[in-house]
This record gives sequence, structure tokens and C-alpha cells, in this order.
Amino acid sequence: MLSIRDLSKTYKDRQALKNLNLYIAAGEVYGLLGPNGAGKTTAINLICGLLQADSGEVFVNGKVVSDKTRPWIGVMPQENLLYRTLSCEENLMFFARIYGLARRLRSRRVQECLAAVNLLDRAKTPVEKLSGGMQRRLSLAIAIVHRPKLLILDEPTTGLDIEVRHEVWELIRWLSREEGMTILLTTHLLDEAERLCDRIGIVKQGHLLTEGTLLELRQRIPAREIVTIETSEPNKAVSLGTAHGFTPRRYGSELSFWIPEDLALKDLIERFDGVPLDAISRTPVKLEHVYLEITRGPER
Repeated sequence: MLSIRDLSKTYKDRQALKNLNLYIAAGEVYGLLGPNGAGKTTAINLICGLLQADSGEVFVNGKVVSDKTRPWIGVMPQENLLYRTLSCEENLMFFARIYGLARRLRSRRVQECLAAVNLLDRAKTPVEKLSGGMQRRLSLAIAIVHRPKLLILDEPTTGLDIEVRHEVWELIRWLSREEGMTILLTTHLLDEAERLCDRIGIVKQGHLLTEGTLLELRQRIPAREIVTIETSEPNKAVSLGTAHGFTPRRYGSELSFWIPEDLALKDLIERFDGVPLDAISRTPVKLEHVYLEITRGPER
């Protein structure tokens, strides 16, 4: 559905994208992760035809991006682009006209989208009277009102409380499962990518560093689990852990180790015999561990 080939873009003296290659199959939910300034927004603007690439090509549904491909794309931007004094229904009707929906279809499609995002009872409510979560749901309704083939979600749940976040996640799953939409998702919430995405790509400084399923990415870290300890003697813990074949890592202020084998808690504690342990916790390898390892590179 989406194919990006050797895409490059430079702003004055800063190169935002460097020979980016990316492929997303029809019906797939693909997560694009990366730190601020990694090139995600530039890539989205190029996919939507809002910028001109220095080199490379973007194909949507087999066609080079142009005015003809724009109706196939729906975008939910990071910031809500809503008319605050208009009602939910009026906002949707306006964008339905912009997308070129035939008059006979608009009203029915607007009602379908309001129902899909659970805002049917708020159809006549002005946007300025909606909660932040409702506004995000309305933005999603606008992005799908024309039944796009490719749906781009840019930080769809940033700033939302956990309950509303779960509502939006369920809507995204429904769009993928029931509507068959291909979805490109950018997010800084790694648990969001874990829950929603079939495949995940990690970009930094315009390069795609790695991509794969969650299982494939987890295998980038040679560990059965991650163990985090609290101790007054971290240097001694690192020395002893390394001697036992544990790989030390700092995640923020936490001292952690990659444990390459399955160990009972008793055996694990014995490996740190002589180190004062205030606390010890265990967790499976998560996307956040992979993300930090790949984006830090040699700067650990």
C-alpha cells in the first residue's frame, strides 16, 4: 500500500531524511518510532504530497504521490485541526465536502463516523465544549470520513488519560480489523506501539535503523529477561554481574542487567552475593529496551 524508495529531504543545512526506504503492506498497522527530529514528520508530509523530496519516490497504492493519490490518504495530525465554534456534525460535513464526497453520501457517512467514534450523542455539540479525548476522537472521525486506503495517525493519544487512550486504541484496532485500512502510526508511547502494530520501524537522523515484528525486535537483545537492582555499590554490582555474563545497562537512573539464562530468584540473588541489594525486580525484554539500545548506538 505504501512504498518509499531512497527518499531524501534537506532543509537548508540539515538533512531530515537520508535515503529512507520503507514498505507497508495493505491492511498492516505499522509503527514509526524515533526521537524528535528523526524525520517522521517530514516523511508524513512527503507521503501526503505537502513537500517535494530532493530525491527518491513515494508510492501509495502503486501510484506515485500526486494530487490523484491524496483522496486515498487520511491524516489525523498531532494537533487537533478543528473549527471550535462548529459542532461535531458541522466539522465532519465540512471535511466531507473538502474530500469530495458526493452530496447524497455525506450525511450518511457523517453519521457513520460519529457512531464509529462514539460521538453520535454529541453531533450538535460545539467542539469548544468537548473534552480533549472527544476532540481526539472527532479528529479521527474526520481522518476516515472519506474511507481512505492509507490512514496516518501522528501521535494519536498524546496527552490523553489512560481510559481515553484505551478507547482510541480500540478504534484503531477496529479500523484495521473491520475496515481493512492500512495504518501508519507515529508515537512516543512505546506500549502503544507494542499493543497496536504488526511491524515497527525505528528511525534516527533520517535513517531507518531497524524494523520488524515485536518478536523480531525483542530478539535484538540477547537476554531472557531484564533485571533491575537498587544498591549502594553499583560499581561492585556491575563488576560481579559482568563476571557472571550479565550485560549491564543504565536506563535513566536504574541499573539493569541483561540476563542470558533462566534463573530462579534465589540463584539470581546468589550471583550478586556480597553486593548490598535494596531491591531487585525482573521484567521481560520490552520494546523500550530495544528502542533505547538501537537509538543510543555507541553512546550508551
